[in-house]
Amino acid sequence: MLREWQFDPETITVREIDGDDGRRKIQLRLDLGVLQMEIDGRPDGERIHGEASWLDYFRSAQVAHDAANPDAARFLLDSEDCAQLLREGVQYYHRYVSFWHLEKYELCARDTRRNLQLFAFVREHARYDRDKIQFDQWRPYVTMMHARAVATPLVELEQYEAAIGAIDAGIRGIEEFLEEYGQADKAGQLGELVFLNRWRKELAKQLANDDEVADEDVEDDPVDKLTKKLDAAIAEERYEEAASLRDELRRLEEPPPPGPLGG
Repeated sequence: MLREWQFDPETITVREIDGDDGRRKIQLRLDLGVLQMEIDGRPDGERIHGEASWLDYFRSAQVAHDAANPDAARFLLDSEDCAQLLREGVQYYHRYVSFWHLEKYELCARDTRRNLQLFAFVREHARYDRDKIQFDQWRPYVTMMHARAVATPLVELEQYEAAIGAIDAGIRGIEEFLEEYGQADKAGQLGELVFLNRWRKELAKQLANDDEVADEDVEDDPVDKLTKKLDAAIAEERYEEAASLRDELRRLEEPPPPGPLGG
Protein backbone atom coordinates (compact mmCIF):
# COMPACT_ATOMS: atom_id res chain seq x y z
CA MET A 1 0.00 0.00 0.00
CA LEU A 2 2.83 2.39 0.86
CA ARG A 3 4.57 1.75 -2.46
CA GLU A 4 1.36 2.56 -4.33
CA TRP A 5 0.70 5.70 -2.27
CA GLN A 6 3.88 7.76 -2.22
CA PHE A 7 4.59 10.33 0.49
CA ASP A 8 4.94 13.93 -0.73
CA PRO A 9 6.91 16.11 1.73
CA GLU A 10 5.75 19.28 -0.04
CA THR A 11 2.06 18.87 0.74
CA ILE A 12 -0.47 17.18 3.01
CA THR A 13 -1.18 13.76 1.52
CA VAL A 14 -4.55 12.52 2.73
CA ARG A 15 -7.47 10.44 1.50
CA GLU A 16 -10.82 9.02 2.61
CA ILE A 17 -11.42 5.25 2.52
CA ASP A 18 -14.03 2.63 3.42
CA GLY A 19 -12.93 0.70 6.50
CA ASP A 20 -13.37 -3.05 6.95
CA ASP A 21 -15.99 -2.21 9.60
CA GLY A 22 -18.11 -0.43 6.98
CA ARG A 23 -17.33 3.08 8.27
CA ARG A 24 -15.56 5.81 6.33
CA LYS A 25 -12.08 6.68 7.62
CA ILE A 26 -9.36 9.23 6.99
CA GLN A 27 -5.81 8.21 6.11
CA LEU A 28 -2.93 10.67 6.41
CA ARG A 29 0.28 9.62 4.63
CA LEU A 30 3.43 10.20 6.70
CA ASP A 31 7.03 9.62 5.73
CA LEU A 32 7.16 6.42 7.81
CA GLY A 33 3.66 5.09 7.19
CA VAL A 34 -0.01 5.96 7.46
CA LEU A 35 -2.05 7.56 10.22
CA GLN A 36 -5.66 6.28 10.11
CA MET A 37 -8.47 8.16 11.87
CA GLU A 38 -12.16 7.76 12.51
CA ILE A 39 -14.37 10.53 11.15
CA ASP A 40 -16.46 10.88 14.31
CA GLY A 41 -15.56 10.72 17.99
CA ARG A 42 -11.93 10.45 19.04
CA PRO A 43 -9.76 10.05 15.95
CA ASP A 44 -8.36 6.76 17.29
CA GLY A 45 -11.86 5.41 17.94
CA GLU A 46 -11.23 4.88 21.67
CA ARG A 47 -13.54 5.76 24.55
CA ILE A 48 -12.19 7.02 27.86
CA HIS A 49 -13.79 5.54 31.01
CA GLY A 50 -17.11 5.40 29.21
CA GLU A 51 -16.82 8.96 27.87
CA ALA A 52 -16.27 10.06 24.26
CA SER A 53 -12.88 11.66 25.04
CA TRP A 54 -10.54 12.78 27.79
CA LEU A 55 -12.06 16.25 27.49
CA ASP A 56 -15.54 14.85 28.13
CA TYR A 57 -14.21 12.73 30.99
CA PHE A 58 -12.58 15.69 32.77
CA ARG A 59 -15.58 17.91 32.11
CA SER A 60 -17.79 15.35 33.82
CA ALA A 61 -15.28 15.07 36.68
CA GLN A 62 -15.28 18.86 37.09
CA VAL A 63 -19.09 19.03 37.21
CA ALA A 64 -19.24 16.18 39.73
CA HIS A 65 -16.53 17.77 41.89
CA ASP A 66 -18.24 21.15 41.97
CA ALA A 67 -21.62 19.59 42.79
CA ALA A 68 -20.18 17.48 45.62
CA ASN A 69 -17.90 20.22 47.00
CA PRO A 70 -19.59 23.59 46.54
CA ASP A 71 -17.50 25.25 49.24
CA ALA A 72 -14.22 23.39 48.65
CA ALA A 73 -11.26 24.19 46.44
CA ARG A 74 -12.10 24.30 42.75
CA PHE A 75 -11.43 21.42 40.35
CA LEU A 76 -7.85 21.42 39.02
CA LEU A 77 -6.03 19.53 36.30
CA ASP A 78 -2.58 18.19 37.16
CA SER A 79 0.24 18.08 34.60
CA GLU A 80 -0.43 14.38 33.95
CA ASP A 81 -4.08 15.20 33.19
CA CYS A 82 -2.97 17.95 30.82
CA ALA A 83 -0.57 15.55 29.08
CA GLN A 84 -3.51 13.22 28.33
CA LEU A 85 -5.52 16.14 26.99
CA LEU A 86 -2.60 17.39 24.89
CA ARG A 87 -2.05 14.01 23.22
CA GLU A 88 -5.75 13.88 22.44
CA GLY A 89 -5.73 17.44 21.10
CA VAL A 90 -2.90 16.54 18.70
CA GLN A 91 -5.07 13.70 17.34
CA TYR A 92 -7.80 16.21 16.56
CA TYR A 93 -5.17 18.53 15.00
CA HIS A 94 -4.13 15.82 12.55
CA ARG A 95 -7.75 15.17 11.68
CA TYR A 96 -8.88 18.75 11.17
CA VAL A 97 -5.85 19.44 8.96
CA SER A 98 -6.83 16.35 6.96
CA PHE A 99 -10.44 17.53 6.71
CA TRP A 100 -9.21 20.92 5.49
CA HIS A 101 -7.21 19.41 2.65
CA LEU A 102 -10.13 17.13 1.74
CA GLU A 103 -12.30 20.29 1.59
CA LYS A 104 -14.59 18.89 4.28
CA TYR A 105 -14.97 22.32 5.82
CA GLU A 106 -17.88 21.57 8.15
CA LEU A 107 -15.93 18.74 9.77
CA CYS A 108 -12.81 20.90 9.98
CA ALA A 109 -14.90 23.59 11.72
CA ARG A 110 -16.27 20.97 14.12
CA ASP A 111 -12.83 19.75 15.18
CA THR A 112 -11.25 23.21 15.43
CA ARG A 113 -14.19 24.34 17.58
CA ARG A 114 -13.61 21.30 19.77
CA ASN A 115 -9.93 22.12 20.29
CA LEU A 116 -10.75 25.75 21.09
CA GLN A 117 -13.10 24.43 23.79
CA LEU A 118 -10.24 22.24 25.03
CA PHE A 119 -7.94 25.26 25.35
CA ALA A 120 -10.60 27.19 27.27
CA PHE A 121 -11.14 24.27 29.66
CA VAL A 122 -7.42 23.98 30.36
CA ARG A 123 -7.07 27.75 30.86
CA GLU A 124 -9.85 27.57 33.42
CA HIS A 125 -8.77 24.47 35.31
CA ALA A 126 -5.04 23.72 34.88
CA ARG A 127 -3.11 23.90 38.13
CA TYR A 128 0.06 25.29 36.54
CA ASP A 129 0.51 28.21 34.16
CA ARG A 130 3.09 26.28 32.13
CA ASP A 131 0.38 23.75 31.21
CA LYS A 132 -2.03 26.51 30.21
CA ILE A 133 0.56 28.10 27.93
CA GLN A 134 1.41 24.74 26.34
CA PHE A 135 -2.16 24.61 25.04
CA ASP A 136 -2.88 28.30 24.55
CA GLN A 137 0.07 28.86 22.20
CA TRP A 138 -2.08 27.09 19.60
CA ARG A 139 -5.09 29.37 20.06
CA PRO A 140 -4.33 31.93 17.28
CA TYR A 141 -3.65 29.18 14.74
CA VAL A 142 -6.74 27.13 15.58
CA THR A 143 -8.88 30.28 15.70
CA MET A 144 -7.67 31.18 12.20
CA MET A 145 -8.31 27.66 10.89
CA HIS A 146 -11.81 27.67 12.40
CA ALA A 147 -12.59 31.00 10.72
CA ARG A 148 -11.28 29.66 7.40
CA ALA A 149 -13.33 26.47 7.70
CA VAL A 150 -16.52 28.42 8.42
CA ALA A 151 -15.95 31.19 5.87
CA THR A 152 -14.64 29.21 2.88
CA PRO A 153 -17.90 27.45 1.93
CA LEU A 154 -19.71 30.77 2.37
CA VAL A 155 -17.27 32.40 -0.06
CA GLU A 156 -17.86 29.57 -2.53
CA LEU A 157 -21.59 30.36 -2.31
CA GLU A 158 -20.75 34.08 -2.77
CA GLN A 159 -22.27 34.84 0.63
CA TYR A 160 -19.57 37.39 1.30
CA GLU A 161 -21.29 39.24 4.14
CA ALA A 162 -21.72 36.02 6.15
CA ALA A 163 -18.13 35.02 5.37
CA ILE A 164 -16.86 38.38 6.60
CA GLY A 165 -18.84 37.85 9.80
CA ALA A 166 -17.04 34.54 10.38
CA ILE A 167 -13.67 36.16 9.67
CA ASP A 168 -14.47 39.05 12.04
CA ALA A 169 -15.21 36.53 14.80
CA GLY A 170 -11.79 34.97 14.20
CA ILE A 171 -10.08 38.37 14.24
CA ARG A 172 -11.77 39.26 17.53
CA GLY A 173 -10.73 35.92 19.03
CA ILE A 174 -7.07 36.46 18.14
CA GLU A 175 -7.12 40.08 19.29
CA GLU A 176 -8.54 38.94 22.63
CA PHE A 177 -5.71 36.42 22.88
CA LEU A 178 -3.12 39.16 22.34
CA GLU A 179 -4.79 41.43 24.90
CA GLU A 180 -4.88 38.66 27.50
CA TYR A 181 -1.12 38.20 27.16
CA GLY A 182 -0.33 41.94 26.94
CA GLN A 183 0.82 41.59 23.31
CA ALA A 184 -1.70 43.81 21.50
CA ASP A 185 1.16 45.81 19.99
CA LYS A 186 2.36 42.65 18.18
CA ALA A 187 -0.81 42.31 16.07
CA GLY A 188 0.98 43.25 12.84
CA GLN A 189 3.56 40.51 13.39
CA LEU A 190 1.14 37.65 14.04
CA GLY A 191 0.70 35.69 10.82
CA GLU A 192 -2.76 34.38 11.68
CA LEU A 193 -4.12 37.88 12.25
CA VAL A 194 -2.40 39.30 9.17
CA PHE A 195 -3.90 36.50 7.07
CA LEU A 196 -7.47 37.06 8.30
CA ASN A 197 -7.28 40.85 7.95
CA ARG A 198 -6.00 40.59 4.36
CA TRP A 199 -8.69 38.05 3.47
CA ARG A 200 -11.37 40.27 4.98
CA LYS A 201 -10.24 43.22 2.84
CA GLU A 202 -10.36 41.09 -0.31
CA LEU A 203 -13.91 39.92 0.46
CA ALA A 204 -15.03 43.45 1.35
CA LYS A 205 -13.96 44.56 -2.14
CA GLN A 206 -15.88 41.69 -3.72
CA LEU A 207 -18.92 42.53 -1.60
CA ALA A 208 -18.72 46.14 -2.81
CA ASN A 209 -18.36 44.82 -6.38
CA ASP A 210 -15.93 47.60 -7.15
CA ASP A 211 -12.41 46.88 -8.37
CA GLU A 212 -11.42 50.46 -7.62
CA VAL A 213 -12.23 50.35 -3.92
CA ALA A 214 -9.16 51.90 -2.28
CA ASP A 215 -7.19 49.89 0.23
CA GLU A 216 -6.61 52.59 2.81
CA ASP A 217 -4.26 50.39 4.82
CA VAL A 218 -2.00 49.24 1.97
CA GLU A 219 0.99 51.20 3.30
CA ASP A 220 0.68 49.40 6.65
CA ASP A 221 0.18 45.96 5.13
CA PRO A 222 2.98 43.71 6.52
CA VAL A 223 2.82 41.43 3.47
CA ASP A 224 3.13 44.37 1.08
CA LYS A 225 6.10 45.71 3.05
CA LEU A 226 7.85 42.34 3.04
CA THR A 227 7.21 41.89 -0.68
CA LYS A 228 8.88 45.20 -1.43
CA LYS A 229 11.84 44.32 0.79
CA LEU A 230 12.13 40.94 -0.93
CA ASP A 231 12.10 42.50 -4.40
CA ALA A 232 14.81 44.94 -3.34
CA ALA A 233 16.98 42.20 -1.81
CA ILE A 234 16.76 40.12 -4.98
CA ALA A 235 17.51 43.11 -7.20
CA GLU A 236 20.59 43.92 -5.10
CA GLU A 237 21.66 40.24 -5.02
CA ARG A 238 21.37 39.97 -1.24
CA TYR A 239 20.27 36.36 -1.56
CA GLU A 240 20.68 35.26 2.07
CA GLU A 241 18.48 38.13 3.21
CA ALA A 242 16.04 37.36 0.38
CA ALA A 243 15.74 33.75 1.55
CA SER A 244 14.96 34.92 5.09
CA LEU A 245 12.39 37.44 3.81
CA ARG A 246 10.80 34.77 1.61
CA ASP A 247 10.37 32.47 4.65
CA GLU A 248 8.83 35.31 6.64
CA LEU A 249 6.47 36.13 3.76
CA ARG A 250 5.33 32.52 3.56
CA ARG A 251 4.70 32.54 7.32
CA LEU A 252 2.41 35.55 6.98
CA GLU A 253 0.61 34.31 3.87
CA GLU A 254 0.04 30.77 5.18
CA PRO A 255 0.72 30.72 8.95
CA PRO A 256 2.05 27.38 10.24
CA PRO A 257 0.99 25.89 13.59
CA PRO A 258 3.32 26.51 16.55
CA GLY A 259 5.33 23.92 18.38
CA PRO A 260 7.25 20.82 17.31
CA LEU A 261 4.61 19.68 14.82
CA GLY A 262 5.82 22.29 12.33
CA GLY A 263 3.85 23.46 9.32
